[in-house]
Amino acid sequence: MDTIYLDNAATSYPKPEGVSSAMKTYLDHVGATINRSVYGSAQDAGLKTLQLRERLKKLLHFPEPVTHVILTPGATWGLNMAIKGFLKPGDHCLVSSMEHNAVMRPLLQLAGVEFDRIPCDWEGLLDPADIEPLIRPNTRLLVMAHGSNVCGSVQDAEAVGALCARHGIAFVLDAAQTAGHFPVDFERFRLSALCVPGHKGLLGPSGIGALLMTDAFAKAIDPIVAGGTGSASDSEFLPDYLPDRFESGTPNLPGIYGWEAALRFVEETGVDALREHEMTLCRRFLDGLEQLRGVSLCGTKDLTRRVGVVSVDFRNRDNADAAFALETDYGILTRCGLHCAPSAHKTLDTFPRGTVRFSLGFASTEADVDAALAAVKDLSEV
Repeated sequence: MDTIYLDNAATSYPKPEGVSSAMKTYLDHVGATINRSVYGSAQDAGLKTLQLRERLKKLLHFPEPVTHVILTPGATWGLNMAIKGFLKPGDHCLVSSMEHNAVMRPLLQLAGVEFDRIPCDWEGLLDPADIEPLIRPNTRLLVMAHGSNVCGSVQDAEAVGALCARHGIAFVLDAAQTAGHFPVDFERFRLSALCVPGHKGLLGPSGIGALLMTDAFAKAIDPIVAGGTGSASDSEFLPDYLPDRFESGTPNLPGIYGWEAALRFVEETGVDALREHEMTLCRRFLDGLEQLRGVSLCGTKDLTRRVGVVSVDFRNRDNADAAFALETDYGILTRCGLHCAPSAHKTLDTFPRGTVRFSLGFASTEADVDAALAAVKDLSEV
């Protein structure tokens, strides 16, 4: 039985042509790391790393120097670096009620730091007017998921950023579900920091991501990892300059080569074109679900406020049982459960049962959507 991959919110698959070959090129013909040596292959690796930073800077409309594009092992690492490095005992933080555990778990580890959740409605969307009453004199940071990994709803980052700027609050955006799927503009959103993974909408390999920071925010955070950087080796203290201050240890060079190739594809295709394809399929999916009485849709139907993450709640059968049947009987690969976001599911009233999540990607087709709809129809009528 052929399979249909609809789990792109977890990780994109397949990758664009050229990603795996770029990684193999590094492993077979380069091999060297960066910042440690000056021979030819090491310089090749250094140039590729610079090209990756430059592509991220351009794609995400980042106004700061390319040195402020910090490469990380993933978006979770970037969020930990921003949250734990910035907040101190006595500080107050704001988050949305739709946050992933990549935000909530670091926050809950910080002794002496308090936070409030900005309420979101039944579609998973917040009203920026609800933020102001929660602001305290010691509110220093607002962290928000741009797009929900549960239901695909996209927050108004521009309005939130403007509010944060008025109140002098640092604004960190988690773009794990929007980068590559939805226009992300660091400058227009008035961000202090932006976290992105390589392996989702930016179509690269897993184990790599980026944290983009303004100079002011970078100066306000303490590195949570320290070690060798290949620079300032005469000192046991971390260097003050970027990116070295936040990039201790040997970087993921195969990931850098693969991600740079993936970003070249995203850049040449265009985020707008990728989004148009995804939203065409999403509309087809949502229209089909409206005809089915046995499932409920989570999130908004407004295509201007969502990405292609479609979560459904089976009314007459266990969601885990439905997801298992989708795989074993129909070859459709989804993700069932709470998606590492219990607060989001409580907001959507799907806790603790969770949902079955279908997530579209650049390689998804109308046939994939139609097969998924036919399978959901069969399973929801049982």
